[in-house]
Amino acid sequence: MEALALSALQHLLFCERQCALIHVEQVWAENRFTALGREMHKNAHDGPDESRPGVRITRGLRVACERLGLSGQCDVVEFHSNGRVLPIEYKRGKPKSHRADEVQLCAQGLCLESMLGVPIPEGRLYYGQTRRRFDVPFDEVLRALTLQTVARLRDLLESGTTPAAKYQAERCDCCSLIELCMPKAGRFHSSTQAWFTRRLASPE
Repeated sequence: MEALALSALQHLLFCERQCALIHVEQVWAENRFTALGREMHKNAHDGPDESRPGVRITRGLRVACERLGLSGQCDVVEFHSNGRVLPIEYKRGKPKSHRADEVQLCAQGLCLESMLGVPIPEGRLYYGQTRRRFDVPFDEVLRALTLQTVARLRDLLESGTTPAAKYQAERCDCCSLIELCMPKAGRFHSSTQAWFTRRLASPE
């Protein structure tokens, strides 16, 4: 079973078409938002591992779960002296209304559980815009959503198809792939098709 990228789970819940463009069609474009996010992840990944009283901090840790067919990289993982393991994911913006970031983080937790054989009950999301960490409990609801998303992602990638574009300003206007995706073109096509249909139905 081919391993799925942890980041693809976040892409899928943000936008299925974006996910397919990146992971099926293998296209990518950058804008200021992705550049800022890439720089934040680079700083998190490339910094040195360090030890503080009671905790060992590891950066850019590669993780995988053979059972689920997942692989990827954790920005930061804290290994506490009491046995607690805490994955931390860094994001550029602020907390979102959807759970894409939480699912990506929970998948990291599932990988760590598989690798270490210990329970990972929670993680942290750090958002650059708020400069705060947010607790993310890996409860039954989030774990179930994460497993469902893994299954949806595998179905999408195995289908090899890219969903049709649907323009949503809040999502599309900040997407670096908007020029490649052309979500407004699909809306224009639909309105044009509707106009021709009405003309054929009631010719002058």
